[in-house]
Amino acid sequence: MARIGRFAAVLALLTFASVAQAQEYPNHLIKMLLGFPPGGNVDTIARVMTAEMAKGLGQQFVVENKPGLAGNFAAEAVAHAPPDGYTLLILASAHPAADAVQKNLKFKPVDDFAWLSTVSFYPFVLTVRKDSKYKSVADIVAAARANPRGVSFGSAGVGSILHMAAELLGRDAGVQFVHVPYRGEAFAITGLMTGDVDFVISTPTPVLPHVKSGALRALAVTGKTRWQRMPDTPTIQEGGIKDYEVISWTGFAAPAGTPRPIVDKLNAEIHRVIGLPAVKAKLESLGGDVTGTTPEEMRDLVARQLALWTRVARESHIQVQ
Repeated sequence: MARIGRFAAVLALLTFASVAQAQEYPNHLIKMLLGFPPGGNVDTIARVMTAEMAKGLGQQFVVENKPGLAGNFAAEAVAHAPPDGYTLLILASAHPAADAVQKNLKFKPVDDFAWLSTVSFYPFVLTVRKDSKYKSVADIVAAARANPRGVSFGSAGVGSILHMAAELLGRDAGVQFVHVPYRGEAFAITGLMTGDVDFVISTPTPVLPHVKSGALRALAVTGKTRWQRMPDTPTIQEGGIKDYEVISWTGFAAPAGTPRPIVDKLNAEIHRVIGLPAVKAKLESLGGDVTGTTPEEMRDLVARQLALWTRVARESHIQVQ
């Protein structure tokens, strides 16, 4: 009984210390890391969010770009950072996709993080040139079936979410496409416009201006339902690929072991900020549907997507050293 009493006392002290730490948090500068260059969607979201979170939490944020390995440089740094809430990560759906194909990861893609909340969701868009003979996803699949490896697509590189989304399409349709990797999404879109590849699956922001100008045609979106910003564009499921769904997201994480009161405080602050009309409007202008989650919901999302992309990588023999 004495041993049980001592254990209960220790547990109570630890709980008290954790709550006290959260009450004092934050009391100095917070670093927000991201694995992408300045100027992109994730970088813009990081800066919009941290500017408001600094007001709510009463401490300055510094956004630190650590591009490389599809975001893994930043993810690795945060995974190995002290779990005190002062080193955070903003990441996208590229995280589970890239980690599924990396052979020598130095962190666990799910378990080494305390998941905080998502910020926004959006589908990808499958586009072709304005003069393409393909008028639908069914046309692309039929051409690939008639001429195996005769249809090509461009991506932001091997193991990128754009690569994996097209591989999943091929696997679900029972066909193979020729993959042409580029040094980023912008180069892949340029390759599409110059006729080097037949289609791309990309994030909406860089292709929508070309769709509006008529230089590209959007054949489908990758969500389960039609996207409210492109209501006339069918889903890939409507094109005959049953159960196909790829949704991108952006969200926040901290190192695993971050005290739950700090996790809850950050989750509440993220939800407060995305509820501000000006922030919501800015995030929507970047193509996202603004939606927060609980930490548990975000962890489940990442785990499910990691399992999906691991299966695709294994079946398609995709691996990055």
